[in-house]
Amino acid sequence: MAFDLDLIKESYSKLDFKLTEIKNILNRPLTLAEKILFSHLYDKKAVSYTRGVDYVNFSPDRVAMQDATAQMALLQFMNSGRSTAAVPTTVHCDHLIQAYKSGSQDLQEAKITNKEVYDFLESVSNKYGIGFWEPGGGIIHQVVLENYAFPGGMMIGTDSHTPNAGGLGMIAIGVGGADAVDVMSGMPWELKMPKLIGVKLTGKLNGWASPKDIILKLAGMLTVKGGTGSIVEYFGDGAQSISATGKATICNMGAEIGATTSLFAYDESIERYLKVTGRTEIADLANNVKQHLTPDNEVVENPEKYFDQLIEINLSELEPHINGPFTPDKATPISQMKIEASKNNWPLKIEVGLIGSCTNSSYEDISKAASVAQQAIDKGLKAKSNITVTPGSEQVRYTIERDGFIDILNKIGANVFANACGPCIGQWKREGAEKAEKNTIVHSFNRNFSKRADGNPNTHAFVTSPEIVTALAIAGDLGFNPITDELVNENGEKVKLNPPVGIELPLKGFDVKDKGYRAPAESGEEIDVKVAPDSERLQLLKAFKAWDEKNIYGAKLLIKALGKCTTDHISMAGPWLKFRGHLDNISNNMLIGAINAFNEKTNSVKNQLTGVCASVPDVQRAYKAANISSVVIGDHNYGEGSSREHAAMEPRHLGVIAVIVKSFARIHETNLKKQGMLGLTFVNESDYDLIKEDDTFNFINLKDFTPDNKIELEIVHSDGEKEIINLAHTYNDQQINWYKAGSALNLIKSQNI
Repeated sequence: MAFDLDLIKESYSKLDFKLTEIKNILNRPLTLAEKILFSHLYDKKAVSYTRGVDYVNFSPDRVAMQDATAQMALLQFMNSGRSTAAVPTTVHCDHLIQAYKSGSQDLQEAKITNKEVYDFLESVSNKYGIGFWEPGGGIIHQVVLENYAFPGGMMIGTDSHTPNAGGLGMIAIGVGGADAVDVMSGMPWELKMPKLIGVKLTGKLNGWASPKDIILKLAGMLTVKGGTGSIVEYFGDGAQSISATGKATICNMGAEIGATTSLFAYDESIERYLKVTGRTEIADLANNVKQHLTPDNEVVENPEKYFDQLIEINLSELEPHINGPFTPDKATPISQMKIEASKNNWPLKIEVGLIGSCTNSSYEDISKAASVAQQAIDKGLKAKSNITVTPGSEQVRYTIERDGFIDILNKIGANVFANACGPCIGQWKREGAEKAEKNTIVHSFNRNFSKRADGNPNTHAFVTSPEIVTALAIAGDLGFNPITDELVNENGEKVKLNPPVGIELPLKGFDVKDKGYRAPAESGEEIDVKVAPDSERLQLLKAFKAWDEKNIYGAKLLIKALGKCTTDHISMAGPWLKFRGHLDNISNNMLIGAINAFNEKTNSVKNQLTGVCASVPDVQRAYKAANISSVVIGDHNYGEGSSREHAAMEPRHLGVIAVIVKSFARIHETNLKKQGMLGLTFVNESDYDLIKEDDTFNFINLKDFTPDNKIELEIVHSDGEKEIINLAHTYNDQQINWYKAGSALNLIKSQNI
């Protein structure tokens, strides 16, 4: 069954007219990203925008939400005044399933533990015309790739790895739940017009090199901030040699360089994937407008004229990479890993190799891992590390079981987890992790921040491809290089692993008994949304207070965060996922992972009312009880990582009025704005050093809040000394109206009533 067929037909039928009109206005060729962006403008009249400067309103085709973020998004949508979602929308239950024993056991346990949340999500989806994917159906991004992504489309998703759909030529952007509510409510979706980074791929992958290595290398080149505010568009002969799921892997991890999204042009590999996943009619439609689903020839021939930045990677020379630990942009070619590990005192012994996640859980990925595993069996090798496998969807799991891959992986000791995010997002009940011992794991996931997978700050997590994970787990040695090194088998013989043989798509096609999809009722008028009034996990929302349009005086410093402060630091996942639908309860994890610059401890800040250090949430609740506002100070790229809006809603709920940093990660800055908070940056970064532990803050010209005015902040030190600094912001008129209304949702509701 092909979803959204009528929508896609209509979209393609209008493409030629739209793009011809736009080209006549701009009088120049277009990149693929520009074609999709311009064809999805909310305001069809204006097309002359400055990249990286102008805010633009778009009309996405669809919305996708995973269960952890969907709870808060749907609680907000219930207050929007609408009876149904304005665009096709889906909910995917993938985040709340803990990886512990086995796929079937863990899934059954999750259905019991999370029953009230699943009941809420299913009932609210049913009521508002939203497609519902049951727990076990698969990871949101793999399910979207298999069922909803289409070339030339635009979607937003409440997860930072939504760009996975770029593997099918779609602009897919990770957002906070408030953005999703905008689109579901029929409102325009606002985005600063992205800059464009062109990545020209030449040559062809060979040997042990994989699509994963392209983005691992690029992450090393651009760092976690290098793609911020930009769309990464891949092109060139090398791009056409990569499978659709390989393309998706590359686009998925674009989130790790801060990119707005990433995408590839429509080609034969995408056509093949559409057809094998039951969407032949969509492939045929795409073939009819193929010229509009690829960049113009002039762009490909002279890319330096049309991209803000151009990078070239020769796939024929690309070496497998291993990135980490503790950050996804520390890129090391596999030939150098033994040297780097020794130099940095990284543990060489690998405890666990983890295959799968939304990044690398396709049929092709698992086939490559199984290819390496079969070699180990044939050559008398046993895996020296534990191995886990996380399939991306029930369709993938069912098919790889049918084709024998699970049996092969089981023979080398692999444990197959549920079709869910699991260890990748901290939903891994790893026995012994509480001991906080220094150890090494390797995985094919996307992120490897400290404590992310298992909660242990001393777990050194390294990111690589599924086939390299398998080879390293068999060797049990981070310094092992399968390209050059030999292993000793059970008979004492030296043997060498050959490069893996992958199968792009199942020769017998995909198969599945039950994908896990549940269509909504035709009318939700009589359906009740299930939220128990005494629930510990779900809480109906109350609107945030509107701004009184006065200056703010007497705000206290809550925390001055030192160094990296990701959304994992601001609102941890793991055991806290169960409270994602209860704003007050989950607020007890607010900033507990951030490092206090004054004592270099986590979850220990000074309460200015008592002079005693306590947990961050406790101190903030004390300020809230005393009707005192507070301020958070941060470093560079504050809010890097997940799209979770809880990292903005929790401070707002507890009374933080402003977050002032050296620079923001894109999604988090938008989330702060949506929740009616002040997201501000130091005009002079050195002013960060002026902030002292006992400071009080006065926003002395806030009542003159306009897009062009800087905010003047008076810092009052405990000795009475005062300093005034300037703070920059990126609020436009519409975003200032969000602030005035108390939140974007408050404004939407007033317009829908």
